Amino acid sequence: MLTLTSPQQTWAHPIPAGAKMAALGLWTALLFNLNTPTPLALAALITAALPLPCGLPFALTSARLLRPLWPFVLIITLWHLWTQDPAGGATVLLRLTTAVAAANFVTMTTRLSDMMAVLTTLARPLKALGLNPRTLALAVALVIRFVPVMLTRTEQIAAAFRARSARRPGWRVLVPALLAALDDAAQVAEALRARGGAG
Repeated sequence: MLTLTSPQQTWAHPIPAGAKMAALGLWTALLFNLNTPTPLALAALITAALPLPCGLPFALTSARLLRPLWPFVLIITLWHLWTQDPAGGATVLLRLTTAVAAANFVTMTTRLSDMMAVLTTLARPLKALGLNPRTLALAVALVIRFVPVMLTRTEQIAAAFRARSARRPGWRVLVPALLAALDDAAQVAEALRARGGAG
């Protein structure tokens, strides 16, 4: 299975997946307990510094992964300007971008198979309820893998639309993107069935 893990080895790659995922959970919880822009800005700077020792290509890739957030940034900014609450808008934007940047860093430095192993272990108690832990871990892993894939696919569809029309793509890419998602889901399901299923 393709992963988002960077092929470039960094200081964070040898850290166990469980430790990184636990740290991510604690860091995200901390972000949601900070309610003013100043401490959140400090948290954003700390998070932004994580990829820097890994080299320029890694840092640039990490920054590019934040690009799909721009529609949310725009909507949140406009809403808080309209409601005359710039501090609230800054708080939401800093919390959002910092949490996503931290998650991206963990994803880029952790193999998907290692993340699945951690999730399978965590989900083991759910076996008593009739849930297959490996199936649940696979579902989470597929979400982690295919969210950026679908964002890239949507950007490609929008670029193809712009190449054929002077109008802005806007909502017109939603149906092709949905059909592409269904097609990818069908192919993944077929591949899983060919390999004997998820577990």
